[in-house]
Amino acid sequence: MKKILQHLFEHKTLPFETAKEVMLAIARGSYNETELASFVTVYLMRSITIEELQGFRDGLLELAMPVDLSGAEVMDIVGTGGDGKNTFNISTLACFIVAGAGKQVAKHGNYGASSISGASNVMEALGYKFKASSDSLKRELDETNFTFLHAPQFHPALKAVAQTRRNLGFRTFFNMLGPMVNPAKPSYQLVGVYNLEMARIYNYLLQQTAKPFTIIHGLDGYDEISLTADTKVITAKGEKVFSAEQLGKRTVSPADIHGGNSVEEAAKIFTKILKGEGSWAQNAVVLANAAVALQCTGDFRSYDVAYDAAVESLESGKAVASFTKLISLQ
Repeated sequence: MKKILQHLFEHKTLPFETAKEVMLAIARGSYNETELASFVTVYLMRSITIEELQGFRDGLLELAMPVDLSGAEVMDIVGTGGDGKNTFNISTLACFIVAGAGKQVAKHGNYGASSISGASNVMEALGYKFKASSDSLKRELDETNFTFLHAPQFHPALKAVAQTRRNLGFRTFFNMLGPMVNPAKPSYQLVGVYNLEMARIYNYLLQQTAKPFTIIHGLDGYDEISLTADTKVITAKGEKVFSAEQLGKRTVSPADIHGGNSVEEAAKIFTKILKGEGSWAQNAVVLANAAVALQCTGDFRSYDVAYDAAVESLESGKAVASFTKLISLQ
């Protein structure tokens, strides 16, 4: 690692193969916490290159525990995190709205490293038990249209750096990797990113795949549709900026989508919204993210039709029924 660090300290970048080897070495536990902290800190001080990111991604995927969902065409809805906004668990809630609307979701998530409550925090707090068995995951998917993949159970490198990431408390390039390495290999992907540079990188990488994708970025710095400002939406067909009124019928304030000050508070907010008891602002944000995800599947002729399907999923109780059934299977 000393040679790698010296190379990086001289403002040089890593070629693809070296980046991949570093990730494989991280997974093997070859580096101590000080070395890992130094390594990830480099990428807080400069932008990561596409070649480096591809190497890190391929290293993670090479060692990932495989998941067999028997060919199910699943969707993943995930934000990179790291936007520092401390919103409630919008993308995870959107997953259940999508599941209630009849689309299957394999959510790839982790504990929050720079936020109070990541997807794994809230799912665990609500009674979900992490598992890695393909049979168990497939059963959940078949019975509820949803299953959850806790990233460290499938990626040795993510497990190896978990403590370092928690200790640093900053967003790191691992935030960027999470949405790229879902072991369920989703057929559709909605990715939220916290800046335009990352949107550009994701657009480049996802254009190389055959799967439909949508990238979203709140132009005031959110890694999701926040409805606090305009949102940039990028697909294989191009990019466009939408207003909060276009996506969610209204504008909301940052305070409206605050995620609470503890995992327990986040879990209470999550449950309240899923039961249909959320505020109009909370509901609007979740529905907008779910609607964009549904539209990404190509099964809805317009955004308004996808939005209506999201509303029906929440208001009919189908979304909360999916969640309740999931927890009953634990």
